[in-house]
Amino acid sequence: MTKNYPSNLTWKQWELIPELFPEAKPGGHPRTTCMYAVINAILYVLCQGCTWWALPGDLPPWSTVYGYFRRWRKDRTWLQVHDKLYEWVRVAASREPSPWEAAFDGQSVETATMICTDVGFDPGKKIHGRKRFITVDLLGLVLGVLVTCASVPERAGAKLNVHVLAGLSDER
Repeated sequence: MTKNYPSNLTWKQWELIPELFPEAKPGGHPRTTCMYAVINAILYVLCQGCTWWALPGDLPPWSTVYGYFRRWRKDRTWLQVHDKLYEWVRVAASREPSPWEAAFDGQSVETATMICTDVGFDPGKKIHGRKRFITVDLLGLVLGVLVTCASVPERAGAKLNVHVLAGLSDER
């Protein structure tokens, strides 16, 4: 049993998502790791901003947790989990499961001197680096994040982000 960290899912939240996770691989060792503990370990890393190998000792081993996270990110399981919990939060806030309105914003950030790929110059902000475009619903829940070179204008970045959210691009 692990400690109750602030990033842990509640049991009500967990009950919504276990069917989204793939079964154990056939022919291998039987799964011995608790998926609830793996999810809470992933959320711990994402919320605390720590490295994978800095997971507390009462959570599953970092290599196991990272292996699941990587696999679920590639096969889009993690996206399905996000979408399911996102809808749950909206319904709990007496909103429709899918938002009707969203807010976009872009921010240019400088990159390190040694970084040279996907870097541009934002003449409005006079910044050499990258630009991040964030889309949120009116509850402030993140719908999408897109990172581009800083030379991409706000309008073009917003359009790209809409294409990603609409499923017209593989970025998500």
